[in-house]
Amino acid sequence: MTTDCHTHVAAPEHFDASFLEAMDRAWGPWTGTLESHWAAMASVDRAVVLAFDAPASGYVVPNEYVAGYVAQHPEKLVGFASVDPNREDALERLVHAVDDLGLRGLKTGPVYQHVDPTSPRALELFRCAERLGIPMLIHQGTTFVRDAPLRVARPFLLDEVAIECPDLVICVAHLGHPWCEELMAVIRKHPHMYTDTSALHTRPVQLYFALTAAVEYRVTDKLLLGSDYPFGTIEDASEALRRVNDVVRGSGLPPVPDSVIDEIIARDALGTLGIA
Repeated sequence: MTTDCHTHVAAPEHFDASFLEAMDRAWGPWTGTLESHWAAMASVDRAVVLAFDAPASGYVVPNEYVAGYVAQHPEKLVGFASVDPNREDALERLVHAVDDLGLRGLKTGPVYQHVDPTSPRALELFRCAERLGIPMLIHQGTTFVRDAPLRVARPFLLDEVAIECPDLVICVAHLGHPWCEELMAVIRKHPHMYTDTSALHTRPVQLYFALTAAVEYRVTDKLLLGSDYPFGTIEDASEALRRVNDVVRGSGLPPVPDSVIDEIIARDALGTLGIA
């Protein structure tokens, strides 16, 4: 079974002009329409589709938009809600998204939402997700957006979150790049913390050192396959993993074992996150 645990959809009206400009500079024009997403999912068995609630960064994909889309393809797609912890009704929004819209996880991005993940507001939302029994996919790493405070983006902050919410299943997006090794030290401590490989297909050297750190910290069983569609496809993500040792061939550096790569690609990411 092939699972893509990290994909995006959005319409043009879900971005403001500044976000579109920053995204175009870093990645190119947005191509993540519902039609293109569904076509790209042809080669996967299951996929997570993410809402995004980050008004501070000019990026808001409503929970209703994602819920309506995944309801058309329930055999393949699983929707994750997104709620900005800064909203006064954040807890009510999350409960509504899960109980009424049928969404099955929480997507957060502190660097985009301008919130410290260890702040009372954020922890209150995370505890709500814990009570609801849903996993959280969190962007805890860098970004291309200029007005996004990197001081709240470091993976080590999630150590406190995991201590405060010991039963919350957490998946950290993009291997926490560029602080990949820091993330491995954190996820080693916490039995319910994982990370996905999405977006690292464009950074082969960084991907190699991230996977090597995972091997050395003995957390390779916590690595999940993701594409970050439309910024990449599952084929891009899988091929990057298959070719990860190319960047050090002949250097004397240790290769990432083929068994580790095979296990990441074949892993049941949804089952790992507690989603049937």
